[in-house]
This record gives sequence, structure tokens and C-alpha cells, in this order.
Amino acid sequence: MSRPTTRNKNKRRKPVDDADATCEIFRKIHTTGKVTDDDVNHLYMICKPVCQGCRVNTKDNPNCFCGLIPPPNGSRKNGLWQKMSEIIQALGPDPSKDLRASVSSPAGLTNLGATCYASSILQCLYMNKLFREGLFCVEEGVLKQHAVLDQLARLFAQLHASKMAFIDPAPFIKTLELDNGVQQDSHEFLTLLLSLLERCLSHSKVSKARTIVQDLFRGSVSHVTTCSKCGKDSEASSKMEDFYELELNVKGLKTLDESLNEYLSIEELDGDNQYFCESCNMRVNAIRSIKLRSLPDVLNLQLKRYVFLPKTTAKKKISSAFAFPGELNMHGRLSETSQVDLVYDLSAVLIHKGSAANSGHYIAHIQDENTGQWWEFDDEHVSNLGYHPFGEGLSTSTKATRTESVYTPCGEGMDASANGNHFETIQPQHAGPSMNHVEIFSSTDAYMLMYTRRHGNKDVKRVAGSDGPTNMEIEGDAFFLQDGISLPSHLSEEIKNLNASYVVACEEFKLKKDRELDHITTRRQEVRSVLSEAPVQSVEEPFYWISTDWLRLWADNVNPPVLDNTPIQCSHGKVSVSKVGCMKRLSTVSWTKLFSKYDGGPRLAKDDHCIDCLMDMAHTVVCADSYRDRRTLMREIAENVLAGKCLDGNYYVSKPWLQQWVKRKNLDKPSEADSGPTSSIRCLHGHLQPEQAPGAKRLLIPENLWLFLYGDSITVKTDDPLGCPTFPSDSEDCPECSNELSEVACFEDSIRAVKLKQRQNHEKLANGKSIPLSLNCKYYLVPSSWLSKWRNYITASGKNTTSVEPEILDGIVNSLKCEKHLRLVERPPKVFYKRGSYFQKGSITDRLTIITENDWKCFCEEWGGLEEKGISAVIEENNLAGSCEEISTCVDQLAPNNEANNENDLRQPVIRTCPEICEECIGERESCELMQKLNYSDGDIYVYLVRGKEAPKSILEASETSEPDRRISKRSRRTNNGNLVNFKVSASTSVYQLKMMIWESLGVVKENQILHKGSRIIDQECATLADMNIFPGDKLWVKDSEIHEDRDIADELSDQKMNVQSVEEGFRGTLLTANISSQVV
Repeated sequence: MSRPTTRNKNKRRKPVDDADATCEIFRKIHTTGKVTDDDVNHLYMICKPVCQGCRVNTKDNPNCFCGLIPPPNGSRKNGLWQKMSEIIQALGPDPSKDLRASVSSPAGLTNLGATCYASSILQCLYMNKLFREGLFCVEEGVLKQHAVLDQLARLFAQLHASKMAFIDPAPFIKTLELDNGVQQDSHEFLTLLLSLLERCLSHSKVSKARTIVQDLFRGSVSHVTTCSKCGKDSEASSKMEDFYELELNVKGLKTLDESLNEYLSIEELDGDNQYFCESCNMRVNAIRSIKLRSLPDVLNLQLKRYVFLPKTTAKKKISSAFAFPGELNMHGRLSETSQVDLVYDLSAVLIHKGSAANSGHYIAHIQDENTGQWWEFDDEHVSNLGYHPFGEGLSTSTKATRTESVYTPCGEGMDASANGNHFETIQPQHAGPSMNHVEIFSSTDAYMLMYTRRHGNKDVKRVAGSDGPTNMEIEGDAFFLQDGISLPSHLSEEIKNLNASYVVACEEFKLKKDRELDHITTRRQEVRSVLSEAPVQSVEEPFYWISTDWLRLWADNVNPPVLDNTPIQCSHGKVSVSKVGCMKRLSTVSWTKLFSKYDGGPRLAKDDHCIDCLMDMAHTVVCADSYRDRRTLMREIAENVLAGKCLDGNYYVSKPWLQQWVKRKNLDKPSEADSGPTSSIRCLHGHLQPEQAPGAKRLLIPENLWLFLYGDSITVKTDDPLGCPTFPSDSEDCPECSNELSEVACFEDSIRAVKLKQRQNHEKLANGKSIPLSLNCKYYLVPSSWLSKWRNYITASGKNTTSVEPEILDGIVNSLKCEKHLRLVERPPKVFYKRGSYFQKGSITDRLTIITENDWKCFCEEWGGLEEKGISAVIEENNLAGSCEEISTCVDQLAPNNEANNENDLRQPVIRTCPEICEECIGERESCELMQKLNYSDGDIYVYLVRGKEAPKSILEASETSEPDRRISKRSRRTNNGNLVNFKVSASTSVYQLKMMIWESLGVVKENQILHKGSRIIDQECATLADMNIFPGDKLWVKDSEIHEDRDIADELSDQKMNVQSVEEGFRGTLLTANISSQVV
């Protein structure tokens, strides 16, 4: 059975085969001098079949139109074939998406950054029908006098009758001079706002508006103190105080009933807290309590979830569950019996989401008085909750408030400790079957409760037909709604204009979108139609040539440019054969459509092939064949020259250049790399450079090879003024360059001899070996930096022979003496005793190095020093019985190296220098260095997280000594023992801040961090890094004690931010704390 074919019938031929066939045609044209139709068809690829199903558009087939557009269900990132959704998105935001869902659906308020606290309170005030109606009754003149009232009325009017789903409160927030980037307390905002509105509304002559704040929100209480002996109340007890909200404790309490009982509870005054009774004229026991004298129509209950922590002087939020009823009967809590019905219905719940006191997010759940439905107001987003404050579902959680609705038994066994917001339906035990159920709600985030007094028999659960859309009508100069609230004429006109402009914007966007989509659809149909008719099926049919680049622009762009065929034109105005890969054969029908619509040109038809270009190309091909053959022959000769097989050389060329020339592939014509075969062997004087010079290696080549290379070089560099210098075999080396090379060689030989002699004179110093020191012998001190530079100089060899010479020794020695006292300004190095001799302890890290007297004398001869000006040093045993004032010493407490040497290691050598040490100048310098070290900023320190009982020795050693010059990766990387992290710190960075950085990067809780520098523990969080001697380049290590539980770093950052502010600003500096209202200027 034969194997089935899997090849496409349009299998492409190899490019090599096509190139060979094309060259044969050009050779034939050059030979005959004629161009046939078959030649044109082949050279312009006219005879190639029409492509079908290629992935991409092929350049070597003018009949291929594949890949110019995506498949039917495909798309591209931009242009005409972009996804429709992305094209619509590019038009800008669609204003119709901001359209209010229905007239009965409330509008939201835009969050300007951190203004959710204000938005929630404003929604609570707006949803109160009586307050809204009273504000709309304020006279226009009063509104103009008080900017706060004016902007609040405008904001409420937009919430009342605007067609938009959310309103921008920026004008009102700006009028209050609030910082929209700072989160504030909603309770404080409500208190100050009501006070400000009360002052502003007092100027109104409309009684309904003038006292609307007092009528709705003001109640009265009195603080009653009663003497236990005479039973009389104090004089202050009869004084009544106004309140606009009751602040109730939450800590340790589970229900609203318990909080109200605690608020109205009796306090006993006894012991040191006794009360002075004026009637008894003595200090007596007494009782004190708060009495509710009158209650407002809207009862605001502030739940005190934030408590003050004396130790940290910060606030903390109480997140325990708190239960409150949907119906609140306050009749029994009034101090005096009232004839007024004091049953309140829950109308709003203000919720604070978040664990920190100074952050989080405020939302409000508010009941619509007309429909009885609850709405969630979360800035711009408003959601319908049905007839329950936390949603209709009894067992599903609402994502926005993390709530869960449950039913549990009533009474004291009620579960108020569960997380989230819950509602329950309970019935008192003594209730009969006809009594209504009472709903109990439980929340961990409820921050403020608003109850509205019930007037008459009110059922908050409306019938199904009552919650339909509220129709809005226009009568005269005002908007009238079904709830009876109307807008003033000036506000109604403003709202009408805003709604009209909004409708116009929506219509304009819709027209713009429809126009754009219609245009794109039409263009796509046009492109598909033209391309479907574009292929020319036979060679005999008439056709037109078109530029592929323009065709791509036309097929990809929504608005294509004018038709442009100039890129495929030759200098004779015809179709260039060299551009055959950049053009397509287009049918007459498709060309007519494109040319009639996009104009441009020029027309390039079937017969517009250029004979002159074909003849020139044929000549070029034949010349290229000849050049390629000659170059192949010359390469063989060059290979023989490089192999040493050709001995009849007549001209010099650069050997490296010829080696590279041979490696290059065979070309049809000379290239840039073929220039300058002798440029590297030509000296600055224009002569042949000596072969000893760097890069001047050369070879002799035959004359025929030279003439070929010379001709290519001249052809490539026709404008080179130096041309291609010719150096026959009898050319002599440049005498000037030869002399210079001789002098340099002699100089280098002498330098090498000097270095060799110095290495022999100072064998141990040159090799970096320690010199054994003896007592009472004279030595000399030289700077370690100078000695290191000298060592690098004398040991340099090969290409590093040009290392920098060390400075003159006399000047170096003078720099070690202070100008004021001519004493030594460096401390002598430390020495230690080992195996019968003394050795310098750290010659690499010390600033000075001890050398022998012989080494010093040789250095003076070699590097221009004076023996008598040297700094001498003598090592003596320390005489503990006495001391000499003029002797400066450096005492080193020795550490034992092993058991056998403990006795000898207790020797304490003393180094006596001449001149002696200048303690005054050294102290000043060290003070300056310390100050510079303590004032660093933006430095790098490194912290290892150690896993295990003890830190490895390598980490301890790295912690003890800092190496700031050593390069360490600044990214967190894992080592065998833990993680290594880099931190940017300053001298003023505190240890606490560093621990917070470690917490964030390594995940170790601050309290669990045991931070070390070497073996020393860093535990003073208030101290700065400079105080703890932590400097750039230091390597610290930290262990995790795992004592405290993991917690979120966000809580710590919030508390830290609160602690930084020693005094809370609150609303200081805003209009809410001003004594007078803002006037319109």
C-alpha cells in the first residue's frame, strides 16, 4: 500500500533552485541581448500559482494574498481588525453606563480618595425625607449667603432628580475645606456637620427649614445627683443638656439593650468619691445617673468601638459582635412618662470595615422610607438589599459586608459572638400568637445606628406594588415626585440643564460609536471583497502591479492613505525587477475599485516591465559570476601563502587581515571588509612599520593576488585620500619607528633589571611574607598602601608592565607627620608573640607596616628617601613597674593560640617610635572620621535569616567585620543557612524601623526577631543604627524565636502611623471647626 501524500500542492521550491534558474535566465539575456515573455514571466514570478491557505504572506509570490487579514473569527492587536470591544473602549468612557437604573433607585457618591466617611453620612441625611424636604425649603438668598447650604442643596438636588447613577461631591467637600486624602471619623464628621448646618439654617425665615436639625436630631438629658441622706437632687440636676446622638459603650457588652442599661445605670458616690451636699452641708454618699428628658424623631446611637490604650497612646477597634433590634421601644427609658409613642424603627446602619482605627472603609445600609426596602451605599455602588438591612438571604453571606444571616432562639441565649452581620427573628416568651415577631440583628462592624420614631401604624414592609418606580413630573418651576418633595425653581432649572446635557452626551457618544462601528464594518467588507477578487487566475489576463506595503496599510488601517506605487518604480518609471518581492499582481476589477476610491498611483500595468533594468541586472549577474570565480582562485593562493607553500611573494600585506579575508564567504562583489590590506602595517610616517611593533605581523603574497586585493580595496574606498599603500618586498622598515622601538626595548630591559634587583633586595616584602621581629632591634614604619603599590609595580609582568610607579618615599614619610607638632599621626601596628618571635598582627589591614633597617636603607636608595627622616620603631618588653612620659606605646592584649603557648602569649610588647605619636592630632582626625561615619545616608546593610540553634562561623565572622567594597547582590537570595537580604538605611534609621523592614522582607514578626551584630544582640528599638554602631556594609543576622504568633504587618503599620502623629489633627483647619459659616464671594 502506498504511503498517502501529506504535502501541499503549493509546495514551495527551495530558494537555491529559484536563484539558480533566475541566474541562468540573466546569463541567457546577456548572451542573446533579448528578453522574451517567458523570461519576464519567470523573473517577475508571474507564472507562480495563486496561493491558497498560507499562514503568512509570501514575498516570493506576487499571486499570494494570504495573511493580509486575519481569519473570519480572528482579530489583531490594533487597526481595522482589532476586537470590537477594544475599538469601543478606545472611543472613551460611555456616559450611558452611568445612567441611573430607575427613578426609584438611589444614586451613589464618588469617592474622592478617602471620603467614604463623608459619603456614608451624607447618604444617611439625604435618605431622611423630612431633612431633605426642609433643606429644599431654604430661601435662595440664604443659600447664596452660606456656601455650605448652597452646595449641600445642589448635591441633594442631584441625588434627588439627576439621571446619573452617581454624583460627584467634590464641590461640597471643597467647600468644607476637607482633605480628601485623609480618612476621618464619620461620627465626628456628623456631629460637626449638624452643628454647622444648625448655625447656617438659623438665618432662614422658613420655620420648617430653620429648626429642621433640632426638630429631627435633638434630644435632652440631665445628669442627676441625689443625696443618700436627705434625698434631695443637686441644683445641677435640673439643668437639661441637648444631645444629637447617644454614645454607647460596646466593650464587654453584647446587645443594645445592655448598652442602654449601662448608659442609664446608677453610679454610687462613696469613699473618696463622696458628694458634697449643700443641704446637708457635708460630704455624703450619693447616687448619680443620666436621665433621658426628651427623645428626637431620629435617634442616633454611636457605638464606641474605638478604645484608647494608655500604654501605646493609640486607638484600637473592638470587633466583637453586637446585637440590636429592628424595633426599639424607648418608652420605659424616659425619665418621665410621655404620651408620645416612643417606638423607633431601624432606618440606617453605618458600617466600618477594617481592623484598624485610623483606616478601613465606611459604607451605609439605609432604608427607603417610601418603599421599605434597604439599600447598601458603597461610594459609587448602590445595591438593593430587599427588606432586610443585611440582605434577603437567611443563610447566604453578602460579599460586600461579609455578613451571614441566621435564625437563632431569642432571649439571653442569643449568640452575638459570631463574626459578620446577622439578623434574627425572635418572639418574647410571654407573647401571644397575635403578636409580631421582632427582628434582632448582630454585627461586628456596625459603628452607628439610626432609629426613626414611628408615627402611627407604619409597616416597613410595603406591598409589592408600592416599591415601583417613582414618576417624576414637572409642574411650573419645580420638580414634583410622588413623595411630595419638590425642588426649588433655581435648582430644578439647574437639574434640568444637567440632565439635558447628560442626555446629549449619551446620544453623541452613541452616534459616535454607531458611526465608528458602521465605518469599520464597511471597511472590513470592502477589504474582504477586494481581496477575494484580487488574484489573477491566468498569465494572459490583464493585471496591475501594486505595492505590498501600501496594500498592508490599506488592509490594516481604519483610514488608509492615498494609493502609492512609487516604492516599486525604477528610475525609468517602470516596474523594477529588483522589487518583485515587494509587490503583488492585482486583477483589473480590484485595481479599478482601489484606484477609483483612493486615487494616487502611478498605474503599473502588465506590460510596464523595465527592459533596461533587466539588461543591467543580466550584466551584473555575469560580472558577479566572473568575480566569484576569480575570488575562489585568489582564496586558494592566499591559503597557500598562509600555509607557507608559496615562496614567490612580491608584496607585503597584514597577516591578521589576510587570515580574516580567507575566512569570509565568497561574495559577488567587494565589501567594506575588503579594504585596507596594508593599513595595519603602515606607520604614522607613511612607511612600512617594523614587524616587532604590536599588530604589525606581515606576509609576502604573489603579484596576481596583490593586484586583486588592491583592486577590491580601491573599489570599496574610492574617497580614501591615503588609498591602499603598496609595500613591495624590497621596502625597508621606517627608520624612525625602528629607533623608537629600540629605545623602548632598551628602557623596558632596564626597568625589568631594576625590578628584579628590588625583588632580590626585598624578597620577603615582595612575596608578602611576615617578617619575624626581635626585641630591642631597630625597625622602620612605612605606609601599607605605598608598600602594596610598590609590590604591584615590581611583580608586574607581560601586558601589565605599565603598572603605576609608587610615589617618592620622602614625600610619603612627610605625610605621616603632623604639620603642627611634626609627630607621627598614625598608630603603630599591633604585634603578637609566637614561637620565640614577634610578628605584625594584621599587616594587610594596618595602615603602617614594619620593615627591617636594611629594607629601609634600600628603599631610600631606590625611591628617593632620606634615612635620617625615617620613622623608626623599637620593640621592647613592657615594664609594668614604671613608665616614661616621652615614650608612646601601643599595648596589645594577646589571645592564646594554643595550650602550649599560653605562657608566652601573655607577653605584652611595647613599640617605641621616633618621632613619637601625636595623640592630639590623631584624636581630632578620628573624631572627624567618626562624625562622617555617623552621618551616612542611603547605605547598604545586609541581614541573614539564620535557621537553626546557632549562627554558622562564617556568618559570625562576616558580622564582626564589614567589607563595604565587597559586591553583594541586592536581591534576596537563599544561602545554606537561610536568606540574605539587602536594606537601604541611614544613620537616623531606628532599630524599630529596621525590624519592620525585616518583617516585611523575611516574614519574621517584630517581637520574634533576635537581631545580632556578631555576638552582640541589638535590642534597643528606640536607638538609631548609628547609636548601635551599625554602618554601611555591616552584616547582621537575625533568628526567629517563634514565641509570638504571626500577625498581619498592616495592623502594625497602622498603629505606627497613628503613633507618629502625637496629636490627631481631625477636622482642625476645616470649615467644620470654624466659628462662622463660609460666605460666597
